[in-house]
Amino acid sequence: MFLGTHTPRLDDKGRLILPAKFRDELAGGVVITKGQDRCLYVFPMPEFQRIADQLRGQPMTHKAARAYSRVFFASAHDEVPDKQGRVVIPPHLRAYAGLDRDLVVIGASTRVEIWDKAAWEAYLSESEDDFADIEEGVLPGGL
Repeated sequence: MFLGTHTPRLDDKGRLILPAKFRDELAGGVVITKGQDRCLYVFPMPEFQRIADQLRGQPMTHKAARAYSRVFFASAHDEVPDKQGRVVIPPHLRAYAGLDRDLVVIGASTRVEIWDKAAWEAYLSESEDDFADIEEGVLPGGL
């Protein structure tokens, strides 16, 4: 399970050093793709495979599944982190997420998310007030 918030930087070659805490679980390979809210999702290969299997199980006649699959798979980039735990974030994904130099990398349970630092701060500012209200809808019966 991925947890926590980290603040790495992109280097001049568009590489991100994955947080040390995440490296062992991601060492076998990752898939980076577009996520919701203009962030990037980073999946360990087995989790990406599980999601791919779910999407393949949807009928081709399901319009939303087709649309989601197209964007999800077309934007996906797979690679194995190097010995320093670095991965390249391709230009098309950096552009989508508005990534510059300062990043925020968060653990989000089964995936890692990469955010532009300013975008993450804006997201938190907008959503933190609603955090308590959201619990009831997401966790019926509460904690």
